[in-house]
Amino acid sequence: MKTSDSVAQSPKELLNDLHNLVAEAEKMMGDSITEHTADAVTALRARFDAAQERVSHLCGVAKERVVAGAKCTDQAIRSNPYQSLAIAAGAGLLVGVLLGRRNR
Repeated sequence: MKTSDSVAQSPKELLNDLHNLVAEAEKMMGDSITEHTADAVTALRARFDAAQERVSHLCGVAKERVVAGAKCTDQAIRSNPYQSLAIAAGAGLLVGVLLGRRNR
């Protein structure tokens, strides 16, 4: 298991860490689970599963949006290569000027 100061690199790793945490908590309770504790664990498991489903859905939606944006950008650059080059050069010049002023 990861140390507490390390950060999960992806939502999937975060979900795996949460799943491992729930599994360890269930294992620690072992045979001493009462009816009330079992209900709490069941509720916790349901909340975890719902959160996992939401995160998976949000990751899927974000991936679709990023891919659509990348395709749109690619199409715009391919249809207007000289304008795209001019915009990139202008943005680079602006960033260079701003960074130059900042260092003074």
